[in-house]
Amino acid sequence: MATYSLTKSNLRRIRSWLWEIPADTVKGMLVPGRFYASEAMLDQIFADRSLQQLVHVAMLPGIRKYALAMPDIHEGYGFPIGGVAAFDLEEGVISPGGIGYDINCGVRLLKSDKLYTDIRETIPSLAKEMYRSIPSGVGHGNRITFSEKELDVLLENGAPGMAGLGYGDEDDLLNQESGGRAVEADPAAVSRKAKARGMDQLGTLGAGNHFIEIDTVDTVYDLEAAESLGLTEGMVVVQVHTGSRGLGHQTASDYLKIMGIAMSRYGIRVPDRELACVPFRSKEGQDYFQAMSAVANFAWANRQLITWEVRKSWRKIIPSVNLGVVYDVCHNIARIEQHLDDEKQRTMLVHRKGATRAFPRQPVIIPGSMGTGSFVLQGSERALAESFGSCCHGAGRCMSRTKAKKTIHGEQLKKTLETEGIYVQAGSVKGLAEEAPQAYKDVHDVVDTVAATGIATKVAFLKPVAVIKG
Repeated sequence: MATYSLTKSNLRRIRSWLWEIPADTVKGMLVPGRFYASEAMLDQIFADRSLQQLVHVAMLPGIRKYALAMPDIHEGYGFPIGGVAAFDLEEGVISPGGIGYDINCGVRLLKSDKLYTDIRETIPSLAKEMYRSIPSGVGHGNRITFSEKELDVLLENGAPGMAGLGYGDEDDLLNQESGGRAVEADPAAVSRKAKARGMDQLGTLGAGNHFIEIDTVDTVYDLEAAESLGLTEGMVVVQVHTGSRGLGHQTASDYLKIMGIAMSRYGIRVPDRELACVPFRSKEGQDYFQAMSAVANFAWANRQLITWEVRKSWRKIIPSVNLGVVYDVCHNIARIEQHLDDEKQRTMLVHRKGATRAFPRQPVIIPGSMGTGSFVLQGSERALAESFGSCCHGAGRCMSRTKAKKTIHGEQLKKTLETEGIYVQAGSVKGLAEEAPQAYKDVHDVVDTVAATGIATKVAFLKPVAVIKG
């Protein structure tokens, strides 16, 4: 791994909130590294290796324009989390480190037809029922099982495939990124070991930073945009944050190993082995892209089944309730898209790792840290021109999970949240400590930075009233 130090003196300020590490800063950089941040965020960003990782991304073959990072940037595996990079389809590479182990980790937002003032007393019962009905935590499988043939159907068809099995309807599919399906998927590119790990995990939440949250629409900033999404102040909504579970992790592991061996055949050397990559047009590159797309479909199918489970849980407590899909976005994926480059529209492979697609007028769901609230944003033309149509994905960690467990007491955190009116259902107090608000940046600072850059605009703020975690 290349070693060197970066300081604030290496930065060039492009404009307020946008900084650049010039391409001549470190030998081997092919393009600059750029990131969005307020000046107050810089010390926090320099506290880990995320900017060094951004520099390494700028060294990958076929990268276009610049390596980019959002204000929730923090150290990840290979790419920094919050990283975005676009590659030429013919000369560029594809890298599992630019997507992450949890392929298509994402957020789905559901809206109810109930006001918080009308169902306030039922919130604990709703949280308990969802926690009881929706498996969460490490190693917990679902009681709903699928055959190998059905699994392949879901790997190929995503959320539409799950709805076709009876777990949803056509209305659910209208408000999902890419319709909840990556058409490039090939289930045959996913290993049997990966499929075995995913067989009983559809409809499960997992652990880590994954959650289900009941929120109220606390503040509306853009009335027209909110109305177009069916959001009004006081409404109760539900967020589902999860991804591809063990199937995604195994697929990333499988292809990192394959690419680590294959790189030498293509004459590729990387500054960090975590950036293992191959040409996109190579057999290995196409195999991974098809496998990643299939796993992304698994994640969309997973959130679709959880939606069905959420509805079932709610109707046990409130029989008349309706829960519709506002939108479903992913933030760990690579997509073929067209973007402006050298004043021309160019088709590129855009890696987003801990970053959300933010095309003009597209909803963007930004969950905050546990108990701090979340935002609904809307993408902009500026994002399309400047950030490969991308935005942040959350608050971004500022404390490792290990440090959080050592310094934060989960039981006390639970009591604190409940005194603030946030009901908590969790399987592990250690897991709560890992995801404490203190372990994350302030989501308001992150979103204010994004709004100030113009790559997204605020639509609504969501205030949590219940949290369900593994």
